[in-house]
Amino acid sequence: MPTTRKIRKRDGSIEDFNPEKITEAIWDAAQSVGGTDKTLAEKITGQVETVLGVFFKDEDSIPSVEQIHDLIEKILIENGHAKTAKAYILARHKDTELRGEKDGILGLKSDTSFSVNSLKVLKQRYLLRDDDGNIIETPEQMVRRVAANIAEAERFYKDGDKKKAEEDFYRMMIDLDFLPNSPTLMNAGTTIQQLAACFVLPVKDSIESIFETLKNTAIIQQTGGGTGFNFSGLRPRGDLIHTTKGISTGPVSFIKIFDSLTGTMKEGGKRRGANMGILEIDHPDIIEFISSKEKEGHLENFNISIGLTDKFMQAVENDQEYSLVNPRTGQEVNRLSAKGIFDLIVAKAWENGEPGVLFMDRIEQGNTTPSLGRLTATNTCGEQPLLPYEACNLGSVNISNFVKEGQIDWERLKTTVHLAVHFLDNTIDMSDYKLEEIKDIARGNRKIGLGIMGFADLLFALHIPYNSSEGLDLAENLMSFVQKEAKAASEELGQKRGNFPNFDKSIFPEQGIVSMRNATVTTIAPAGTLSMIAETSPGIEPVYAIAYTKSVFGGTELAYINRYFKEEAIASGIYSEDLIRKIARHGSLQKIVEVPQELKKHFVVSSDIEPEWHIRMQAAFQRHTDNAVSKTINLPEDATHDQVRHAYLLAYRLGCKGITVYRDKSRKKQVMYKADTNRPLDAKELQSYEEPQTQLPLFGKLEQPKQPERPKAEEIIPPPIINTV
Repeated sequence: MPTTRKIRKRDGSIEDFNPEKITEAIWDAAQSVGGTDKTLAEKITGQVETVLGVFFKDEDSIPSVEQIHDLIEKILIENGHAKTAKAYILARHKDTELRGEKDGILGLKSDTSFSVNSLKVLKQRYLLRDDDGNIIETPEQMVRRVAANIAEAERFYKDGDKKKAEEDFYRMMIDLDFLPNSPTLMNAGTTIQQLAACFVLPVKDSIESIFETLKNTAIIQQTGGGTGFNFSGLRPRGDLIHTTKGISTGPVSFIKIFDSLTGTMKEGGKRRGANMGILEIDHPDIIEFISSKEKEGHLENFNISIGLTDKFMQAVENDQEYSLVNPRTGQEVNRLSAKGIFDLIVAKAWENGEPGVLFMDRIEQGNTTPSLGRLTATNTCGEQPLLPYEACNLGSVNISNFVKEGQIDWERLKTTVHLAVHFLDNTIDMSDYKLEEIKDIARGNRKIGLGIMGFADLLFALHIPYNSSEGLDLAENLMSFVQKEAKAASEELGQKRGNFPNFDKSIFPEQGIVSMRNATVTTIAPAGTLSMIAETSPGIEPVYAIAYTKSVFGGTELAYINRYFKEEAIASGIYSEDLIRKIARHGSLQKIVEVPQELKKHFVVSSDIEPEWHIRMQAAFQRHTDNAVSKTINLPEDATHDQVRHAYLLAYRLGCKGITVYRDKSRKKQVMYKADTNRPLDAKELQSYEEPQTQLPLFGKLEQPKQPERPKAEEIIPPPIINTV
């Protein structure tokens, strides 16, 4: 039994000795020179452990990483594995170069396992700096800071175990199995200590209320939160103002003031402010609002969405008129064609992706505390409906980390979900919400939003196409499992630590539920920046492209190649730099001759997927999510108005709570793009492209689709075996 239990890293820190890392490093080197027997790598690891146990047997005697590497090379050579030793030495040399690159990014010595792209993101937004702007913590220290701070909440409870919680939280985050929303990573353990990402503030019809909300918006955005507003209570343009005998300039004019405020704030230099602006379909200024972002750059700090009702959607389908109502008087002031207004929404969304739509009646059906008010607005990306002044803490499980031998490791996923719920619940106790109104309702309802990221990468790992019934079935099983376990974790916390304070005012007692710590537990956020840190696909989105460039933080460009495709391309013998450049130019694999058809089948990207599959996937996740699902229905550049219209109608019929579409290249400024797309193909390149062998059908009739049955609890554990061939 080896006595070595710790190792000293290059930055001087001490961590647990993990022989599996040695085995994997040796095995990688062996495979690169044709090795086929992993047991030999395990045997070498055993010899390394034995030698370490002899020379470092005292508790105070800790080997360094470099000493271990030297020992591995020596044992490989002595055992006659010269080729593997050479490959190992070359890999070690590349690691040294990579560490130098990472140190250059951070400006300090570290021995971080985070990737170069992750470090660029962390440097820009998350890592603490001194008064001169220098980075003063490594990513590992950041994670330790967050874990220690969130574990502090354990001291409030009799069953609390701060030491255990801190280690569990640290391991979950450092392994990138789970990450909390950005304000928690930025602010936990600092003087700011505002940890929530999502806020909704009320906007009432008076100058005093509007500017009070404006002040509160500044306070929230300064600490990293995003804000949502419903402007439907404001009187329309041209309406009478009794106090001044003047006329109102309408909601859009005040939205411009909020937008200007956000544009002047950099949130401590880390996270730029963002807003959701909502206007309900019966407001007299609805046409002005629908068109308010038709010019690129206008209201650039706002996402805008139209609040649609069931009554309006019925009027659209029946080609009827509907009423516009003055919110000040409650009186009808006009009637418009529902179909005409719906077509205007479609046209503007086709032009540049906005406005999105929210189905307000369906959102309200998910209100677990209706006696406290209506869910009139959402956070910035639409996935978190909230009451006025309410806030929510979000986090995402990196589901791509839970594949083991070609299947999902459901037991480990269950453990992580329970721990993530515990983490997010603690975050509520540790967050300084800055405003008493927010603190009262946030801690009264204790809403959390646990979601997932890495779903597209999970599908790649399991060889399941996103645009397939197998993909939809997996989504149903996966999110049903997460929902069930998150509820169970919240119920257990409620039994130990008490129900959320507004429990008796909620729907749960009527349902016979006696214990629940959180009014909601699941939300699917876009997890855009978090997914960059974890190097996985964002939220439940398909990947934008197999290889692409992403522009972040005011011009920083990050190049990406999907690691699952890279691994399979190497294994298939087709990998080359020329191939990657070709893929980066096109994004999709479907027209590239060198790529085998079996890889093209499951390595689909957003532009390969017909809109109907996007929407069915969103609906599959929504059926098992308390709050809402953030997803963009990405459309190809040549998508038609009819496709956008059908997308909106199908989303409504399938039970989604909202929908956002984006047509490729419909904006000059685009976050993700394929490389060098404006350069014409030369003759040689033209010969290496082919048309896809199959085409998915476009939308058919909008009849009610047949949905897979919702899995019963006993059918989820254990799940059906997934064929990965």
